[in-house]
Amino acid sequence: MTYTISVNVMPLKDLLDPQGKAVLNGLGNLGLKGVSDVRIGKRITLQIDAESEEAARALAEEAAKKLLANPVMEYFEIG
Repeated sequence: MTYTISVNVMPLKDLLDPQGKAVLNGLGNLGLKGVSDVRIGKRITLQIDAESEEAARALAEEAAKKLLANPVMEYFEIG
């Protein structure tokens, strides 16, 4: 069976996010107030052929650990 698994990769909370800061400043310049922080990440969608959803999620987690996320700068969540 084919499963669609999403991997969300975000910068670590303690690291600067230059893209997020640029977007935050842009929102302020557009007069959109009330946003206190912006973090920019990436969402990766995988189509995985596996025998179960658990097996598909395990493969997605392995892919995230080995390739999709840089653990020095990013964390990931399997969705």
